[in-house]
Amino acid sequence: MTVTSSAMSSSVSTSRGMLPSASLGAHGLNSGVPSFFSQSAPEVNDTDETGLLSVSWNQDHGCFAAGTTHGFRIYSCDPFKEILRRDMKCGGFRIVEMLFRSNILALVGAGTNAQYPPSKVIIWDDYERRCIGEFSFRSDVRAVKLRRDRIVVVVEHKIYVYNFMDLKLLQQIETLANPRGLCCLSHHSNTFVLACPGLQRGQVRIEHFGLNMTKLIKTHDSHVACLTLTMDGLLLATASTKGTLIRIFNTMDGTRLQEVRRGSDNAEIYSIALSPNVKWLAVSSEKGTVHIFSLRVRVVGEDSSNHSISAQGSALFYRNSSNSLDALISPNAGANPGSSLSFMKGFLPKYFSSEWSFAQFRVPEDAQFFATFGSQNTVMIVGMDGSFYRCGFDHLNGGEMLQQEYYSFLKSS
Repeated sequence: MTVTSSAMSSSVSTSRGMLPSASLGAHGLNSGVPSFFSQSAPEVNDTDETGLLSVSWNQDHGCFAAGTTHGFRIYSCDPFKEILRRDMKCGGFRIVEMLFRSNILALVGAGTNAQYPPSKVIIWDDYERRCIGEFSFRSDVRAVKLRRDRIVVVVEHKIYVYNFMDLKLLQQIETLANPRGLCCLSHHSNTFVLACPGLQRGQVRIEHFGLNMTKLIKTHDSHVACLTLTMDGLLLATASTKGTLIRIFNTMDGTRLQEVRRGSDNAEIYSIALSPNVKWLAVSSEKGTVHIFSLRVRVVGEDSSNHSISAQGSALFYRNSSNSLDALISPNAGANPGSSLSFMKGFLPKYFSSEWSFAQFRVPEDAQFFATFGSQNTVMIVGMDGSFYRCGFDHLNGGEMLQQEYYSFLKSS
């Protein structure tokens, strides 16, 4: 089946359903591999200076994918281990997006890839070792995001939402120029929320597909540089191109729930992560520090019926009264240190009454690093220099985090 439009075209193999059926790493790396992949012994050695083009966490943050100049690799985080490697004869991949821990991946070639240009998305089934669908665009693909039921493709000024089973186009969303490919999805099966740049500077568009509702949130005065959602899509965290403040919003009504300060100098934000229990926020930037902030958002359960969002079937949501800040903030808030001059907040600039980070970890400043949360008060950090860190933080006292593990994964066999 082939679908075409003025902006793009797509084709899908229909000989087999597209839902994942196996886990990556569960099968050998050499059977049935097409000619453009190397066989069981990779043809590219570490001495050939394999370069790293991208890293990206999977949806549960238990694995990450690395796009290299020669193909791609998949790593499990706990325990840390390379579980899949594909080396190509015709070039590397700039985007490698996993679908949880299944055999399905979305691939976008690098500019040097002779077979897959950066304007094409390949849906790859690693169990069958073949392409089961592809999309071609007139401009380079900036990002691809996957859910079990949707494929989302980001180009510079538009976002395309497709049904996963048959690749039918469901929606097109216009955005401001989006060279970073900013877009994030919820991953609960009973909620489908998408966040992306809007059509105005500093604006984020929230699509609640289950509710057929669009919410536009003015997050910053400057352009949005980084954003993320909780797994259920009900909290949004954003940073602007200034990179000094990170803000947390309720996606249902746009209420700003909390604001924390990374620093006073402008900086490029590389990543924002929210912990699964919504107690912590991690931020990495070009300044070479990963910051952990304590969140003061009050999570409410089934006993609060006044704000039910049962139309999307969620059993967990966030108190969203925009009339009283007390309803949104936990009474034991205060883990993040503030300025000693905060008692004068009505008279001094906002800088002096900011919430600062609760815990910190230093990384080299000469590479991009992307942080997320592990288990038991740990943070995992992966760098574009090929490094992986696991560090722990004291959830009571904060301070400097302690490094627990380190791997140079591009050099691993």
